[in-house]
Amino acid sequence: MSELIDNREHRQRMLKELIMELHDGKSVEDVQSRFAKVIEGITTAEIAEMEQNLIMEGMPVEEVQRLCDVHAAVFKGSIEDIHRQLPLVEIEGHPLNTFTIENEALTELADKIEKRLEKFMDSEDMDAKYGLLQNINELWDIDKHYSRKENLLFPYLEKYGITAPPKVMWGVDDEIREQIKLSRQLLTDDSAGKEKIKKTIDDMISGVKEMVFKEKNILFPMATEHLTEDEWLAIERESHEIGYCLVEPKGRWMPERSSMEADVEIGEEDGSIRFGAGILTFTQVEALLNTLPIDMTFIDSDDIVRYFSQGKHRLFTRTKAVLGRSVQNCHPPASVNIVDKILDDFKSGAKDEEAFWIEMGDVYAYIRYFAVRDRGGEYLGTLEVTQDIRPIQKIEGEKRLLSN
Repeated sequence: MSELIDNREHRQRMLKELIMELHDGKSVEDVQSRFAKVIEGITTAEIAEMEQNLIMEGMPVEEVQRLCDVHAAVFKGSIEDIHRQLPLVEIEGHPLNTFTIENEALTELADKIEKRLEKFMDSEDMDAKYGLLQNINELWDIDKHYSRKENLLFPYLEKYGITAPPKVMWGVDDEIREQIKLSRQLLTDDSAGKEKIKKTIDDMISGVKEMVFKEKNILFPMATEHLTEDEWLAIERESHEIGYCLVEPKGRWMPERSSMEADVEIGEEDGSIRFGAGILTFTQVEALLNTLPIDMTFIDSDDIVRYFSQGKHRLFTRTKAVLGRSVQNCHPPASVNIVDKILDDFKSGAKDEEAFWIEMGDVYAYIRYFAVRDRGGEYLGTLEVTQDIRPIQKIEGEKRLLSN
């Protein structure tokens, strides 16, 4: 046993040295040839442990993210789990099966875009340009695939202490999203040069295909190793709230037996809830919160998501998987520093509220954060309130009578 531990620790030291050499500018070819024996048979768990250690030792998530594609190229073909079949992937309707068939569809679409790009580069035909733009618009469906991964799968991995790989992967997801947006923008800009368009789309396609590889050979084996049947069932049941990418699931997956706590309906509490200014039943409180024309999310004093309202028209995706999750892990790595600054100001008493407003197509999202304190001023948590204020901005004059 001690030999196995020593060997694992030795491999981790060598893997860290490999990544640091890449960080210092060595070429992929140099490190791959030097460390070929070390990385032979590497497991996804070891890659995850390496990323986790680098971040814990102070390397910024963005830096690990930057190196992600490079070290994936080094490890490609050497990952032990590549040769291991994942039974869950073959079960129709299982979340891993759905993620997999989506990735197959994404790969097929990426190949089509590459062919369209060649035709676009060799032709002045506007149809080639419009066809390419149409395919890239279709590719934006990838946002649903990434959103399910980030909001449903990642929270469960975090429960098992796997935090670094999700953070790195989420950052790369956001890069791909931005590349798709930029590609669409350039294709609708008559002044954009073809070479710039080609470079942007090539980078985008490379990112999409690399992420398919990483999910199949790193993320999915890692998730298979840790998640329980009940957790997979929770993911399957909430996936429809976000939606699917390019293809629909192959039916509904239902395990033969499940002990999900979520299946147990919470009955109405005996008696009522007494407030400082009135009494309401549990049913009335829940209905009231869900009827308000705003979305609310509450995190406690330890930055853990404890509650969100379930109104008819949410502006941002929320699934029950976020409950019990650190709020920092609910945001892309690039915005975590903003979240931390708001919370630090609330906890110190420097501020009691903060606000942002964002244009999202027809929606003008007004996002406000409020420090929640008890009567003695002690910080209890933070309330996020979001609302589409576009209809309010359009209000003019007065309305004193009922509409017909």
